[in-house]
Amino acid sequence: MSNTNLPLLDTTGKAVGKVDVPAAFSREPKVAVLHFAVTRHLANRRAGTADTKRRDDVRGGGKKPWRQKGTGRARAGSIRSPLWRKGGVVFGPHPRSYNIAMNRRARRAALGMAVAAKAADGSISIVDAAGFKPAKTKEFVAFLEQSNSSDRKGKVLFIVDREKDEHARAIALAGANLRGLTIAPVAGVSAHALLAHDRVIFTKNAYESLAEVCSA
Repeated sequence: MSNTNLPLLDTTGKAVGKVDVPAAFSREPKVAVLHFAVTRHLANRRAGTADTKRRDDVRGGGKKPWRQKGTGRARAGSIRSPLWRKGGVVFGPHPRSYNIAMNRRARRAALGMAVAAKAADGSISIVDAAGFKPAKTKEFVAFLEQSNSSDRKGKVLFIVDREKDEHARAIALAGANLRGLTIAPVAGVSAHALLAHDRVIFTKNAYESLAEVCSA
């Protein structure tokens, strides 16, 4: 994939320049790698805490309900048989881990491919967050509306660098109650999060930090 430029926004949401796409975000997206990364992310979110009781876990049932022969009824050895009401469960779920392993290089490659896919779609913007400290939610709404040059509707992912962005906390507070907006730290961003949102806005520091990680 050839290098392209991404729009650089000021604190009002207006495009004021371009940002070069580094080699880490210029690789051709591979469906298999992205699919595995998304599947892994969704699987690792599962708690795996569902549990059912087997017949030996259910209380009672130590005594044979009735004698073996002569009653005209079917043979029964325990009232906690899976055939009985309140009996044990056959092949029910038990606590387990759904975690899927993926090596570090593949995870970073998937992140870079996800950014490349969104960049090729024109869905990524970069904002210079220096001095960007929205005091009210309506200021953040105005920024989002101004930054949406293509009138693209849908969910927005705003990625900040908590260590380098001076006002990362203020940004998070201003956009906390906005429907369809997710504010996430760059350290926890995933390929699934990038692909699941219609628009992605990086702060300049977050974009450079992620590029550094993906190129390592």
